[in-house]
Amino acid sequence: MVRANETTVPMLPCVSPEETLAFYRALGFEVTYEQTRPYLYLAVEWSGFGLHFTKPAAGVDAAKEDAGGCLVMVDAVAPYHAAFTEAMRQAYGKVLSSGRPRITRYRPGASRFTLVDPSGNSVIFIQRDEPQELEYGGSKKLTGLAKALDNARILREFKGDDRAAFRAVTSGLRRHGAKAAAVDRALALATLMELATALGESGQIEAWAAELHAIELTDAERRRVESELGQVAALERWRADVPPASEAGGLRGTAPAPDGD
Repeated sequence: MVRANETTVPMLPCVSPEETLAFYRALGFEVTYEQTRPYLYLAVEWSGFGLHFTKPAAGVDAAKEDAGGCLVMVDAVAPYHAAFTEAMRQAYGKVLSSGRPRITRYRPGASRFTLVDPSGNSVIFIQRDEPQELEYGGSKKLTGLAKALDNARILREFKGDDRAAFRAVTSGLRRHGAKAAAVDRALALATLMELATALGESGQIEAWAAELHAIELTDAERRRVESELGQVAALERWRADVPPASEAGGLRGTAPAPDGD
């Protein structure tokens, strides 16, 4: 009789053992096995899960970021993101938000984020109660600019592709902006501001802000838009090279909280 107490451990390709171990150590992982001869095998653990690494197949290019990956299912993703963000600030003096390795940003209410390691592996943390249909294109009931905004949400939060999300909103505004509801136009402009900040392309932000403030909205609609605009400031604070107060209490394996606020 099979007892339901299995544990699965992903075996990921490792292009650079030194960089890989340095990265995971910086995040607070414990190295539980390290061997490079006669063959490569590494193992790390953090909290309640482990990752193992071995020699990559011929032709694996870390720059393509498609070497391997795994899903880590958790009850709530925000504490994990906060823990890894704090560890990066302590180890590197900043959040690694671009290039490789990196961590994708977390927006309040989101149900996943991704760690990309030096070998191009993606370790994706997913909230267990995440609705399955979100991964497959969002709501089928939306049209016009509202649909473009929903597609951008999928691209940004589930595919990790800010550039594609930016294109989706830009195209949606161009095609449907004239006939769209005022609140959808305002949300589109706020979304463009947030995505431009994430992409490091702030040239049009002031123009979008002026256009947004000229749109007449109800109080409830204004609060929705202000919430989206709040993500711009949150993103700037997250990427700033200043350690925040710890938000990751209660998780085993986290890095110690930084000194001060």
